[in-house]
Amino acid sequence: MKIKYFLLILAPVLLLASGGEGSGATDIIPRTINFLIFAAILYYLIAEPAKQFYLGRKGDIANRLDSIQVKLRESHGKKELALSKVEEAKATARVLVETAKKEAVILSEKIAMDLHVEMENLDKAFQDKTDIERRKMTRAVVSEILDEMFKEGSVSLDNDEIVKIVNKKVA
Repeated sequence: MKIKYFLLILAPVLLLASGGEGSGATDIIPRTINFLIFAAILYYLIAEPAKQFYLGRKGDIANRLDSIQVKLRESHGKKELALSKVEEAKATARVLVETAKKEAVILSEKIAMDLHVEMENLDKAFQDKTDIERRKMTRAVVSEILDEMFKEGSVSLDNDEIVKIVNKKVA
């Protein structure tokens, strides 16, 4: 291949190497041939490095594009993973909300039941306290009546009459 280029370069030189100065032809043809020879030499010297540079640059761009596509695929994978985690979190949140609602209902029912039991206990304690106070009052009234009767001493009553009087005072 190099020999062909060399012969191509050498051929115009041999063809135009005439020693005649008086031919009267213009020098445009030899200048054109010289320019073509120069262009061929320049092409011969620069073509392969330019081609290698172009191919290298093309390969670098392709490699960068491939790495960007790999990163893009990875980011899409990460995005899908993140979206699935978001969906899982939403599902977990819904479950937690439902559980919290159920717990709130159960807790409110328990509180209501405890309150009901406490109210019953308070009512019972109030009734017991009321009964104790009535008994105290009854004893106090009976004691007072008896004390009055025995202090006066003039009243002589039989047991039936005393019971009737006491019942009147208590009622």
